[in-house]
Amino acid sequence: MAKQNYDELAKNIVTNVGGKDNVNKVIHCITRLRFYLNDEKKADTDAIQDLDGVAGAVYNAQLGQYQVVIGQAVEDVYDKVIEQLGDDVVDKEATDAAVEATGGKKSNKPDGFFGLIKYGFQLLIGTITGSMMPIIGLLAASGILKGILTLFTFNLGWIDESSATYQIINTIGDSTFYFLPILVGYTAAKQLKSDPIIVAAIAGVLVHPTMVDLGAKTSKNFAEFLGVTMNANFFGLPIHIPSYTYSIFPIIFAAWLARPVGNWFKKVLPLSLRSIFQPLFTLFIVSIVVLVVVGPVITLISSGLATFINWLVTLNQAVAGLIIGGLYQVLVIFGLHWMIIPLISNDIAQTGHSVLNGLINFTMIAQGAGALAVWAKSKITNIKSLAFAGALSGFAGVTEPAMYGINLKYGRVFWMANIGGAVGGFIAGLLKVDMFGFTGSWIGFPSFFSKTNPNNIWYFVIAGVVTTVVSFVAVYFWGFKDDDVKNAKAAEKKNVFKDAVNN
Repeated sequence: MAKQNYDELAKNIVTNVGGKDNVNKVIHCITRLRFYLNDEKKADTDAIQDLDGVAGAVYNAQLGQYQVVIGQAVEDVYDKVIEQLGDDVVDKEATDAAVEATGGKKSNKPDGFFGLIKYGFQLLIGTITGSMMPIIGLLAASGILKGILTLFTFNLGWIDESSATYQIINTIGDSTFYFLPILVGYTAAKQLKSDPIIVAAIAGVLVHPTMVDLGAKTSKNFAEFLGVTMNANFFGLPIHIPSYTYSIFPIIFAAWLARPVGNWFKKVLPLSLRSIFQPLFTLFIVSIVVLVVVGPVITLISSGLATFINWLVTLNQAVAGLIIGGLYQVLVIFGLHWMIIPLISNDIAQTGHSVLNGLINFTMIAQGAGALAVWAKSKITNIKSLAFAGALSGFAGVTEPAMYGINLKYGRVFWMANIGGAVGGFIAGLLKVDMFGFTGSWIGFPSFFSKTNPNNIWYFVIAGVVTTVVSFVAVYFWGFKDDDVKNAKAAEKKNVFKDAVNN
């Protein structure tokens, strides 16, 4: 069969299985296309068998598949069929299983323990970025709005921080981030094939005012475990309730867990009870697991990292700048940075400044510069617009649009940008850069004016320029090419937790 005929063959196969609207899913084994059809009676078996390149067609009632026998060219024909139908009909897990069951090998199977770790990490990043992509535009818009408000309020003095005007605009800009778990819960559930409404409701539990109030409790009367305050209890079990606003990893875990839990109750509950008790049990069980297990575990790990980072800054500011500049944004991905924020707040409250916050600042600049390099290099219109918005937001102190929209999705961008962050942090540490406010990145430059050290602002500018240049150059030459866009598409469709285990 000549390769130039694959497009026409795929088009004819799709037409004769009943058209695009009749196809729910399509996979393949080593010789056959396997269609899951909404109505198998619409398939014209005689017409399909008459096509050049088709060796036969049959409906397998036991598997519920309409199978079209192609032979060795099945993968090429399958690719053309997917071009006709779109990625929504793809099921990589089922395809891998079918290929393996018929004597083939799974594609992209990792080799050895470290290969498995690398593959699992790639799938995790694919799941995170895939869950974030539908809301990246909204995140970028909110980040830019927050940056403009900061400029008008703290830099130019045009808006009073205590005014209702500030509060209204700040709420508009902050609402996306405050309720981020709900938005991500919905999109992650769709990607991981859970019930989006149930997962969004679980996210609502995490950001409910009651949970926010519990998380804010820091009384000395509470017990502590490994430096973490047990600010609540569940049936007498002391637990820690962290702040879940701005977080994404706990709700992505919840979206994964909700699928097997929901499916199990769907199997065991009578049909008459299912519509009420399946969501009830899923909501309750998954919420409790996240609140009692996942959240506290993340907090404990975060607390340990915060203690180490604080010790490192005290020990050697330059070395701390190198490490923090290169790796801090990795902590942000997994929500492990939350216990570092109280350290910064405490520093500023007690001393009026924070060296640690000053070093973290350059990681924001680095991610923004990485996205800017993608904007400069790419010739793909939607990538350029997304990268530019991410860069603006990053320079305004909000890195999520750049991180999840561009930098993490095209992995080398993230790590090349981190090189710039490491270099900038190292220089900032050598120059003893200090910071006198919360607002970071380029828009936060007023936070670096010092009454006692007039050169501090210039040291910030030097380290910031170096961070920007190194990140930009590293990404532009070694971190991104337009071909990476095609390679990243498959990652968004993968179920990270299940794929990593099965492989």
